Amino acid sequence: MNSFFNTCPAINFFGYMPNGAAVNSCELTNKKGMQLKVITFGATITSLKIPLKNGSFIDVVLGFDTLEAYLNSFNINSSPYFGATVGRYAGRINNSTFSLNGKSIDLNSNNNGHSLHGGNIGFSQKQWKIKNVNEGENPSITLSYFSPDGEENYPGDLSIDLTYTLSEENELIIEYVATTSEDTIINLTHHSYFNLDGHNSTILEQDLIVHSNKMLETNEHIIPTGQFLNLENNPFNFNQAKKCPQKIDTTFVLNDVEEYSASLYSANNNLEMLVFTNQPAVHIYVGGNCNNEIKGKENTDYHNLSGICFETQNFPDAPNHDHFPNAVLRKDEVYQHKTMYKFQN
Repeated sequence: MNSFFNTCPAINFFGYMPNGAAVNSCELTNKKGMQLKVITFGATITSLKIPLKNGSFIDVVLGFDTLEAYLNSFNINSSPYFGATVGRYAGRINNSTFSLNGKSIDLNSNNNGHSLHGGNIGFSQKQWKIKNVNEGENPSITLSYFSPDGEENYPGDLSIDLTYTLSEENELIIEYVATTSEDTIINLTHHSYFNLDGHNSTILEQDLIVHSNKMLETNEHIIPTGQFLNLENNPFNFNQAKKCPQKIDTTFVLNDVEEYSASLYSANNNLEMLVFTNQPAVHIYVGGNCNNEIKGKENTDYHNLSGICFETQNFPDAPNHDHFPNAVLRKDEVYQHKTMYKFQN
């Protein structure tokens, strides 16, 4: 790490990887007091504190206090991926295989014979490098990761820059830019579990809206069948605000509108989060259960209703369905994904 980072007050030591590599954390605060903490392991958001009208702050994402807990969380049944950056391909790829340019490619399997969230060791478990930190107006941090050709059997050297920005309007803006040395597939997403009543609460009394008229039909392994389900008269129709469901693991096809794609609202804190994205879908997932194996932040026991994910992304298994949005990144193209979470009282 160069002298800039050695003297940057926003960057602190967080822990050591098993191979001895140092993991650092970065803390950003905007002029309204909104505070973001990110670690280089998985480019993971560990804390997001939002100012409330009463002058207090609330941490609205689930996470852990130590690097050891983040590392151990990938060894428990159904790893939660708290706050992580997911790739090279978010969601599931059926039978861990797809065809590209007439060639069949077999990925590593890590979920009932399928590939989930990038395979055995995806981007969420990689050490990212801090490329730049801006502590001025609209503070931001840019992290980078180089995924070599053949990692988890994906083709092409993939270079990614990920920028987290805290706007002065209390927006968390996430921007991904990626290029590849040869044709590959890509689908990046962010995996924070949000809870507007605090990370040690339940999401059941919060209101959910998703601007979508159809969702992906899936089989028993949550693999898309290629069919769409109309949400009219469907219990998962959230075009009008409804309480968060107790169980959901569903990809919603987003309506092509300029307004926000989804929202979460807590009447308890009079706090609303609006989700904006340039991606074609949002995968909604409720969970966070650590099966009492690992304690969350502040010694919290996370349970099945601790948080809700808004995974903005392309469709899972898109490389295996010609009528799904294109997931191929050509070697002369640039992948650009932008998602924003806007918080307002």
